[in-house]
Amino acid sequence: MSQSKTMSLLLALVLGLSGCTTTLIHDEVKRPVATERHCAGSEWADNSSVAVLPVPVVAFFVPHFDLNKISSEPYLGRCGDSTRVVNREVSVSRAACIPAGLTRIVTLGVWQWCPSHISWTADLLPESPNPAGAMHEASAGGRRL
Repeated sequence: MSQSKTMSLLLALVLGLSGCTTTLIHDEVKRPVATERHCAGSEWADNSSVAVLPVPVVAFFVPHFDLNKISSEPYLGRCGDSTRVVNREVSVSRAACIPAGLTRIVTLGVWQWCPSHISWTADLLPESPNPAGAMHEASAGGRRL
């Protein structure tokens, strides 16, 4: 009997933690190009939420909205110009929100603190030498104007 309880607990834990990571952006097709450099990083961010109707106890049953919206642009922007970033992936892990969920109980459902771990990775293409000038040269028959 004890082994079935252990297996049940393990299954519940696996199912509970499986939905804790969200991928914000992921390039399915990897571009095998000569890259200038690889950019990767991670940091913790506040992904707290507050109830739409902040009335204690009632707040348990109403929707919550995020106080700090987490998007991929600020993190990929650290890698460089968005036109040069390829093979991108940004993911948010909210596994730390589970123990921090006690804040929702303490505040009677009004507010929940959620520390999220954000990780990103991307490749940066080399800067092209004046593509506008090259197009202008090509349209002029290879002559420099």
